[in-house]
Amino acid sequence: MTKPSSALLDVRDLRVQVGERTILHSVSLQAEPGSLSVLMGANGSGKSTLGMALAGHPHYRVLGGQALLEGQDLLALPAHERARAGLFVSLQAPPDIPGVKNNLFLRTALNAVRAARGEEPLDAFDFIASAKAAARDLSLPEALLGRPVNEGFSGGERKRNELLQLALLRPRVALLDEIDSGLDVDGVRAVVALIGRLRAQGTAILVVSHYLHMIEQLAPDAVLRLDQGCIAETGGLELARGIARTGFARAAEPALEA
Repeated sequence: MTKPSSALLDVRDLRVQVGERTILHSVSLQAEPGSLSVLMGANGSGKSTLGMALAGHPHYRVLGGQALLEGQDLLALPAHERARAGLFVSLQAPPDIPGVKNNLFLRTALNAVRAARGEEPLDAFDFIASAKAAARDLSLPEALLGRPVNEGFSGGERKRNELLQLALLRPRVALLDEIDSGLDVDGVRAVVALIGRLRAQGTAILVVSHYLHMIEQLAPDAVLRLDQGCIAETGGLELARGIARTGFARAAEPALEA
């Protein structure tokens, strides 16, 4: 009998296919409350596939394995129920949603999550006050709250808008796919500060990044290197520093501990 796990997120032998190609061959990992893991890997190694499969994207077909969120079978849930259960997955390239106001999108998502937690919904007045405060913390112009989601946003504004979603939703588990992409120095500082606050509240976080300076600031509990759809190495900051020095095109080395 498989021993039950106390982890918020427990992924075991996950195998995922996209089209006719198997991308994840066997990925197992755990994320404890308040933990931070960094996922690194060459292009095509499966980092984004992991996030999309956990989120329930229909183009990512799970061939086998298991993913539990607080003991609940995540893979059995439709995508919106995974979000309501406390999973947040950011995108490398957040899309536009024409015709849908940003503040309406955010309030609807937040109240759906609050309902799943047994909390009362926020009215428009209380929501906009909290949204504006969170936007100021992230240096996101308040005017963008009233515009269609990501329409006409710069790359950095799209990423800050995802950070705004993260700050308001306060998920149980967050997988952030290159959240630093397109951000300036102040934006990276905002990422580090927000992740620190969420960890203190018990959110388990997995960050996909190759930006060593940010990784060092985040001080992760673990660094995982994905290679050909498997976790090939597990270590600490020294593993991230070694990858930054030599790249991924190198002979396999023993896992390095911080």
